[in-house]
Amino acid sequence: MVLFIRTFLDYFLTCWVVLNLHKGTFVGGAVLQNESTVIQCEYYNSTCKEKNGCQDVEICHIDDQKHHCYVLWSVGENGTFTVKLKGCFLNGVDCVNQTRCVDTTLVPKNSLLFCCCERNMCNSDFSWEPKPTEAAPPSTSIPIREAAGYNFYHSIWIGLAVGILALSLGAAYYWTRRNKHYFHGWGVSGYYLFKLPTSEPHPLPPSTPILDNRPINLIEIKARGRFGAVWKAQFKGEDVAVKIFPIQDKQSWLTEQDIFKLPHMDHPNILQYIGVEKHGDNLQTEFWLITAYHERGSLCDFLKAHTLTWSELCRVAETMSKGLMRLHEAIPGRIPGEVSKPAIAHRDFKSKNVLLKSDLTACIADFGLAITFEAGKSCGDTHGQVGTRRYMAPEVLEGAINFTQDAFLRIDMYACGLVLWELVSRCTAQDGPIPEYRLPFEEEVGQHPSLEDMQESVVQQKVRPLIQEHWKHHPGLSVICDTMEECWDHDAEARLSASCVMERIISQAKYQQQSMGWRIENEAPLNILKENSM
Repeated sequence: MVLFIRTFLDYFLTCWVVLNLHKGTFVGGAVLQNESTVIQCEYYNSTCKEKNGCQDVEICHIDDQKHHCYVLWSVGENGTFTVKLKGCFLNGVDCVNQTRCVDTTLVPKNSLLFCCCERNMCNSDFSWEPKPTEAAPPSTSIPIREAAGYNFYHSIWIGLAVGILALSLGAAYYWTRRNKHYFHGWGVSGYYLFKLPTSEPHPLPPSTPILDNRPINLIEIKARGRFGAVWKAQFKGEDVAVKIFPIQDKQSWLTEQDIFKLPHMDHPNILQYIGVEKHGDNLQTEFWLITAYHERGSLCDFLKAHTLTWSELCRVAETMSKGLMRLHEAIPGRIPGEVSKPAIAHRDFKSKNVLLKSDLTACIADFGLAITFEAGKSCGDTHGQVGTRRYMAPEVLEGAINFTQDAFLRIDMYACGLVLWELVSRCTAQDGPIPEYRLPFEEEVGQHPSLEDMQESVVQQKVRPLIQEHWKHHPGLSVICDTMEECWDHDAEARLSASCVMERIISQAKYQQQSMGWRIENEAPLNILKENSM
């Protein structure tokens, strides 16, 4: 093996020296023309923009080089783009013949995207159009000018590629022979499924029966978040949701699997789990989580475009609290030897992580930060200050969490109170104008609060979202308002449990229905008397 590697290195160095002898005229298999290229690109630099010292256009005119325009930008948690740099880009092979500035990367690396193009001011407009991982299409060669020596360089590159492939196969064979106890098999369609070599304390789960020879077809991106993108896809003729995690978020992918596969998690108000897949290799690895698909999307997105009647509010709130109650409760095994379900804290509960089914019943999703609590075991080495800042409880913002089961469940209930506020704010039963949808604390701290903003508002000033006085004119909404206030109480021990919230909502829904029935029954005879007297 050592002799093989040494022979290959000698071969590689020889090829490298030959290539560098002609480096001035040969770039990526194409001969560049010795002429001066002039191109104008839109220019931007965030540093000098703050000082008002930037030019708007950069002119690139260096001899014997190929020039392009580029854009570097970042993607925020809510999908917003922030430009970092714009200007000229030198000798970008991927930029040749690109008239539009488009990044097709499926998942941003470190939340950054890059594109380049080959036309005056072509970087004034840019976009992100991710393409799913798939087999490479037949290559279309870029038209280049024939030049002497091209076949010579072509042969060298082919030789290099064959040499690297041989070295890779040899190294892989040698490594797998030494570590074969890590491997248990291969997945379908060229993917490793589930049975991956891992350093985690538990092996990855076995393959599920649904992942057979029929591939999952990605259709369109429905949402982007902290852990990647969520796609609408099709499998076996049915719509499914595919959440794609980049390699740096593998642990969240594993955590979600662990939570979904616990006993008694098959519940109508918890998102239905289907399976997992792993695509790609090395730094291009993507981890897929396949679940049921719900066309209405998240509660947050639904409320932006729709209002709720009183009965619809009760349906969403009741089923949401039922899902949270199932998550929080510990269920012992019913018979000897049956595995029990531990209590689970979500740790990132918010309206974005509550999905709506077609009948407006809710199911809870996104368990990438969830933790379990088993009797006699600690909650493990976990960081307390996680989740979405806007929904963080006062003790989380302070960094003063008591690492116990009850403490973490009460943190979820604080966030539940905020989601109830979102529901009431868009309910048509309120005695007054219905405002546009706003996130909790959006009026107080804006759309992108810092941790310090939330600490000052929630912890120091003890501010909570404003409850309008006319909301309490409706007897049912009045009870919901009291419930949300008890959920977001500054004293964690005074907060309501998920089961208590559920019971209050059910009783109010029944009370309102009975009241409406009584009113209809009594108004009918009165209307008849009025008609007879006229």
